Amino acid sequence: MTIQISRIDPFDDEAVDAWWQAYAAAERADRGPDAVVWSREESRSELQQDSAIVDRRAYLLRDGPRVVGSASLALPLKDNIHIAHLAVSVPPENRRCGVGSEALAFLEEEAVAADRTTSQGFTSWPYGLRSEGDGSPGREFARRHGYDLALGDVQSRLPLPVDPAVLDRLDADVTGPAAGYEIRSWVGRVPDDVVERWTILDATLDTEAPTGALDIEPQKPDVDSIREIEALIEKQRRVSFGTIALTSGGDAAAYSQLVVSSDDGNAYQWGTLVRRADRGHRLGTAVKLANLRMLQREAPQTKAVYTYNAESNAHMRAVNKLFGFRPSERMGELQKHLV
Repeated sequence: MTIQISRIDPFDDEAVDAWWQAYAAAERADRGPDAVVWSREESRSELQQDSAIVDRRAYLLRDGPRVVGSASLALPLKDNIHIAHLAVSVPPENRRCGVGSEALAFLEEEAVAADRTTSQGFTSWPYGLRSEGDGSPGREFARRHGYDLALGDVQSRLPLPVDPAVLDRLDADVTGPAAGYEIRSWVGRVPDDVVERWTILDATLDTEAPTGALDIEPQKPDVDSIREIEALIEKQRRVSFGTIALTSGGDAAAYSQLVVSSDDGNAYQWGTLVRRADRGHRLGTAVKLANLRMLQREAPQTKAVYTYNAESNAHMRAVNKLFGFRPSERMGELQKHLV
């Protein structure tokens, strides 16, 4: 098999369709037919965005005229510019022929040419395969090519709607500890009067949450980046639900964000974080609770909420369990130092 790797034009509908079909086929083969994946149109919108945050590149893998896989490369442009995010998708019928290995080598060469020293990616496997994912196709492929498991995550699922009695009990539990904080919620873009405070918390999420061995640095708070992400959410026909907890002095103490896909009908937990100085007041539960109530009120058709937490993050996983989340899958965040 002779593999040709070509970068696609994100405005070429036929090429994007072929790229997405290879991605979705590979994901569903490894994770099951009901695995949650980005929709075709959500992916198309992301690839087409003229971004100041990340340089996105998508590739088709062909053997002659036949598409045998797809790949992507994402290069951060503002923070963590030493990192390249890589993805290779090869449907089962085209595996064991060197397609994935050749694509990965190509992406790593592109990353080095862009002065990146660390490559990162992720792969998912059934929850029952335990933390290391031994035997899962993506994990074994990554292991053979020198990628370490830098952080193990657990995907959890919450069927909706949650019984209002459960939410009422949680509300009673947090009312006392969270007294003195103002809880504000909204649908859509973060309001102008709190966006700078929201951004400060959001910028610390990746490093305040457990990071394992991931080679990442704190992000700089940047309102322009938040607004760019919101513009993409709107283009993808997703809907964002946000909640923030403010101290009596007006500082941001905690936040939580859910994003609903109009294509698959599910909600996805993006960030939830409590500032170190304000921990111990049940604020994580309080902001998640306010956000979930708003979601069930404003988008009652939503089928479920999916969230990912580091397996080592026992506290947040315990909070999620109170709402009714249950483990549904595992994800490994993979890493390799290129130089």
